[in-house]
Amino acid sequence: MSEATTGKLWGVGLGPGDPELMTVKAARLIGEADVIAYHCARHGRSIARSVAEPHLRGDQVEERLMYPVTTETTDHPGGYEGAIAEFYEHAAKRLAEHLDAGRDVVLLCEGDPFFYGSYMYMHERLCDRYEAEAVPGVNSVSAASAQLGLPLAQRDEVLTVLPGTMPEPELAMRLADTDAAAVMKLGRTFSSVRSAMAEAGRLDEAYYVERATWGAQRLEPLADVDPDSVPYFSVAVLPSPAYAARTSGEQDASAGPAGPDVRTGELTVVGLGPGPAEWLTPEAEQVLAEAEHVVGYGPYVARVPQRAGQQRHTSGNTVEADRAAHALDLAAQGARVAVVSSGDPGVFAMASAVLERAEEPRWHGVRVRVVPGITAAQAAAARVGAPLGHDFCVLSLSDRLKPWEVIERRLDAAGAADLTLAIYNPASRSRTTQLAKATEVLLRHRAAETPVVVARDVGGDEESVRVTTLAGLDPARVDMRCVLIVGSSTTTTVERDGSTTVWTPRTYGEWRQQE
Repeated sequence: MSEATTGKLWGVGLGPGDPELMTVKAARLIGEADVIAYHCARHGRSIARSVAEPHLRGDQVEERLMYPVTTETTDHPGGYEGAIAEFYEHAAKRLAEHLDAGRDVVLLCEGDPFFYGSYMYMHERLCDRYEAEAVPGVNSVSAASAQLGLPLAQRDEVLTVLPGTMPEPELAMRLADTDAAAVMKLGRTFSSVRSAMAEAGRLDEAYYVERATWGAQRLEPLADVDPDSVPYFSVAVLPSPAYAARTSGEQDASAGPAGPDVRTGELTVVGLGPGPAEWLTPEAEQVLAEAEHVVGYGPYVARVPQRAGQQRHTSGNTVEADRAAHALDLAAQGARVAVVSSGDPGVFAMASAVLERAEEPRWHGVRVRVVPGITAAQAAAARVGAPLGHDFCVLSLSDRLKPWEVIERRLDAAGAADLTLAIYNPASRSRTTQLAKATEVLLRHRAAETPVVVARDVGGDEESVRVTTLAGLDPARVDMRCVLIVGSSTTTTVERDGSTTVWTPRTYGEWRQQE
């Protein structure tokens, strides 16, 4: 097969089990190879070899790579991982001997070689010394979907492939976050996978497929499967939710129009506060516990504890309108939906985006309410004292949704009015000049020594809070995760207990309200 002085290593995918699903190229390579290698358990039987057997010549050298352990324990000093690593090193040396002798080696792989396949461990050990190539095969997830007759994903849906060995809480979170999913490596992990499906609110959508395309194939709803009957060669599938909703809708339509008892959902926009869980209000906590769907920017959704039966829908940070529409659609179908925001949802956050979209006629029947949260400005102020103790203005420097001319005019007005300012969105990777311009505007009205609080990631793992002055403010040290508080003419700083306390008096200058 190869004209090189050394042989070539082929990782040949055989497909999920049905010999007719093997590719033409795989069959040809198997028939031409000098050496046929395959993995097997200690019983010595190999599923891969049985699938490839019709294409074997009979005079080829066979290398049976027998695992020292599969699921049992081992007395190897390095434990299971140590035993397996040593096995792969020994197996690679055996194959290298054939390659050095100029013999081409085909390593048989069920499914696809690079999709949870054992071939990859030989590839990484040998590909830098020998020519090595993987021949793709139909994987078990595709086979399971085909046997169910249900599409995995369509259009913009996200398909997530997960190992059943993942810790149950993380598995539940990922199942709740995705549209469609396949969970591999069941067997002994099945009970944990089933519990994760239930925790994510996806158990009723899930299917169990065992030995897809084999003669002993088994298809069942996941909820009906006996955990003691589950082998390793099985997969749990959450097929396309859009397809399921569409076909379910077609079936429901045949039952006639909905009656007057159709449940109307509710959408609640919830403020999570700027950081730690203890800053979440009891009202917000209750709403999140009762929600059937949680919608939001990925990092914010990740802060919400996973609840049994709750589905999660994450998206990027710049698609507020689309996120609001998705949440309103879910509520219009009768669900209890929570849209989460950091800080307070009514301050440069999701409340206004949701209410704006809710004005469209198709969502007029959806009730929308807002649950407040601690704002980033409040949290930052509390870290240094009380700089917002008198009249103040909250302003965003982002010119993504409003022109800079408007921002500058408002900065000038707030500066002239001698208001303390809480400044959000002061800078980003694409906005590097606005803060310097804002400082110039405020210096028209404020003294250079005016206190400025620079608070970054307040309540988070990377929290930093420092006090500087308006003239000493360095824009290069400010990013999107910062909130700034610029004092008024009466804002005062005091050194106390080794730190700087900042506060703005409730009285203004020499003036006192007369009794």
